[in-house]
Amino acid sequence: QVQLVESGGGLVQAGGSLRLSCVASGRTYNSYNMGWFRQAPGKEREFVAAIGWSGGVTSYTDSVKGRFTISIDNAKNTVYLQMNSLKPEDTAVYYCAGTYSSSSYAYTSSSAYAYWGQGTQVTVSS
Repeated sequence: QVQLVESGGGLVQAGGSLRLSCVASGRTYNSYNMGWFRQAPGKEREFVAAIGWSGGVTSYTDSVKGRFTISIDNAKNTVYLQMNSLKPEDTAVYYCAGTYSSSSYAYTSSSAYAYWGQGTQVTVSS
């Protein structure tokens, strides 16, 4: 069983930056494709970014392209989401997700992921 624990959320002013981290335990990290999703109050959970376990393939939702960067450190069992130029509309609970696959692929659908973290709150003030 894989456990995912997010950290790094908080309150930041518009234009600021945060880096979210997601540490995996319970299984080796290699061969786990990872993703970040978010859910704002009153809205459905949405895809933010994903990365294949090799680190060579990534995907982003259009609204964060050029501002967010996803990366993976298999030696540390950690995936990161660097968020720059934050906007009030980025306010949400951010969730880390993971799934095992023999292929390195950046899955954008939440149904592709078997494991989820508990979430970390990101609040961007205007």
